[in-house]
Amino acid sequence: MINQTIIQGRLCADPELRKTSSGVSVCSFRIAWSEKYKENETKLFLTCVAWRGTGEFVNKYFRKGQEIIVRGKLSTREWEDDGNKRSTIELTVEEASFCGSKASSNASAPDGSSNSATATEAEIHDLPDDDDDNLPF
Repeated sequence: MINQTIIQGRLCADPELRKTSSGVSVCSFRIAWSEKYKENETKLFLTCVAWRGTGEFVNKYFRKGQEIIVRGKLSTREWEDDGNKRSTIELTVEEASFCGSKASSNASAPDGSSNSATATEAEIHDLPDDDDDNLPF
């Protein structure tokens, strides 16, 4: 089955970068977009999670209100809260890209430095390719 989603939207807040107990970087953020049909507008929001280099890239170059294009896989995360089972759908981001005007992409990093809308290839880290020898088909 195919599970690929591409969304263009704006960040609802600054991305939050943290590390797991084993030291792996993980970045969480929400994006919003809207769809219009005649006078009706539907606003949509999606929680996104980016791991390792992709998460560090998003945290370094994107801020609240900026446009972003994300590609990844949808998944359901479940947990229990005060005895109630909860779940949410989130996008596990495999790739994040700049979009929109260059002026809207320039932002200040948390350290106060200015970031341009382009990154060098060394700063953009993709997930490693899967080993095709382990596929069941």
